[in-house]
Amino acid sequence: MVIKGLTLRGLEVFEALARTGSVAQAAEITGLSQPSVSQQLRNLENALGTELVDHGRRPMRLTQAGRSFLARAETVLAELQMAQSELTVMDLGHLTILSIGLIDDFDNDLTPRLATLLADSLTRSKFKLITLPSLDLFAELEAQRLHLAVSAHSGEVLEGVAEYPLVQDPFILVTPKGAQDAVQTLPFLRYAREQLISRQIEAHLARQKLEFEERFEIGSHLALMAMVARGLGWAITTPLGFMRAARFHEGLEAHPAPFGDFSRMISLFTRTDWSDQVPQEVADMMRRLMRSQIVDPALSQLPWLESRLKVMG
Repeated sequence: MVIKGLTLRGLEVFEALARTGSVAQAAEITGLSQPSVSQQLRNLENALGTELVDHGRRPMRLTQAGRSFLARAETVLAELQMAQSELTVMDLGHLTILSIGLIDDFDNDLTPRLATLLADSLTRSKFKLITLPSLDLFAELEAQRLHLAVSAHSGEVLEGVAEYPLVQDPFILVTPKGAQDAVQTLPFLRYAREQLISRQIEAHLARQKLEFEERFEIGSHLALMAMVARGLGWAITTPLGFMRAARFHEGLEAHPAPFGDFSRMISLFTRTDWSDQVPQEVADMMRRLMRSQIVDPALSQLPWLESRLKVMG
């Protein structure tokens, strides 16, 4: 039996407060007034019989009980969001075939969820889902071997292609844990030059007139993060990449990019000659999945990304 006074709204308010440490920011996130946020927190603490935050500090800090409860609250909210996605799944039964390609940034959590939800909807259809690098996905879409592609935008004008923005993914600095001066003392670990993410990073560094010795060029994202965690160098990646490397987080630290803000846009692409409602419905599902599986957990772990890492639309 759920404790009286323990409400979904209270959990949402607590999670927003824990993420931001600010009643004002929690009010903005939840759409409540600041007095309502404070009241929701008091109601939750009264229901649990313990203080979850240190009310005497600004920004607010979680108590030991608050930190313990936050992990459970985040799990509950994530599961509720996933349940919502599964209940609002579109009806794709009218399609005879659907082929979709995704970048491998989502292999850990989002792609398996998406595959299951789409397969459940495609009751009489032939279904193909593949993962490829961004540039290969654009080639497959242009050759009409894919109906939909989820990829980082290349920055180029794409003739005959419609775009549905999904998430803004800012670039961040990743260093070995405790390596305060990593950029000055350790080598730069690059993504492989043929990858779109590498081209975007190198283009930004060139605009900043920055040059780093070319020693390491790594095609595997997880191998790159493993090398950083081992103290072999530092890298520039994004929150989506950082969260995908959860197994290495004990050896990693994430920081704002020290070379000026820049970001990539992850979008769903389709050819403009497909005027069906399917692309919009799949994009809406992808946004819900990205929020619950990637963005919210990332903001909880890296609250300084608030307003920079965000779901679009």
